[in-house]
Amino acid sequence: MSISEFLDQQFRHFNARETVDAARAWRTHLDRGGKMLLAMAGAMSTAEIGISLARMIREDKVHAISCTAANLEEDVFNLLAHDEYRTVAHYRDLSPADEAALRDEGMNRVTDTCIPETVIRHVEGRLTRYWVEASEREEAYFPSEYLFRALADDQLQQHFQIPAAESWAIAAHERGIPVFTPGWEDSTLGNIFTARVIDGTVKSHRVIRTGTEQMEQLIAWYREQQPDHPIGFFQIGGGIAGDFPICCVPLIRQDLEEECRSWSYFAQISDSTTSYGSYSGAVPNEKITWHKLDVGTPSFMINSDASIVAPLIFAYVLGD
Repeated sequence: MSISEFLDQQFRHFNARETVDAARAWRTHLDRGGKMLLAMAGAMSTAEIGISLARMIREDKVHAISCTAANLEEDVFNLLAHDEYRTVAHYRDLSPADEAALRDEGMNRVTDTCIPETVIRHVEGRLTRYWVEASEREEAYFPSEYLFRALADDQLQQHFQIPAAESWAIAAHERGIPVFTPGWEDSTLGNIFTARVIDGTVKSHRVIRTGTEQMEQLIAWYREQQPDHPIGFFQIGGGIAGDFPICCVPLIRQDLEEECRSWSYFAQISDSTTSYGSYSGAVPNEKITWHKLDVGTPSFMINSDASIVAPLIFAYVLGD
């Protein structure tokens, strides 16, 4: 029995039904010529979502990504240091002393997975050279462009510890899809960049293109796609990774005063519940008042663990 057949047979009610309905609607959206933007928060790259997401990108199921900068950099960290990662299955039982011991070993814990500090410094060394070079030339690039340059370097490829086919960042670079990282400064590499400006290694912050420039790039992508292709929105988690891109439709409609389609599909995997002022747990209908979705937009809210649900949805969309 295939994964899709299993889901069709077994996932019939509650969040299970919502999961399959969202996957079926994604397929229908693509069959109608639609494009899909994936918004990704959480520690999905450390959860090795690249195993399935890279296939989704390469097989033309995902056409743009907005993610926390941590998700972009952690896909690269995993690519370069997978064998040095450590799994802590009993992470719920760790004492403060246990945590301090991990810290002193140079291990940075993300739930049950520890990222070695050595890979962070490896990537820092390469990017710092790019930042200094850009500063001297008075050039500026988006954070993803610096990382993509590193990934294309033959000297870096010899350090890969997982197949390139399991890196979603490599897939995005190869397919030429846009990757937006709103709030990049709230990331390990963003912190490191700030330190290099403060200590004078990099002359200016201006070598990193701004968040509003990323928004302009997103608007250009949406305008280019939407006359011929309805655009869907699949969101993992909440926060800025989702808030940033979904605002492009009201920006075009209300601030540029141009006609454009609403997002033509919406689904979110979230562990947040509806409460006072919680946008991450808000039901999709709330987005109608903000000109993001329309009354007839296929919309789904899956309250579950994205590390379990997202690979199942991806498998269904891929026809596995």
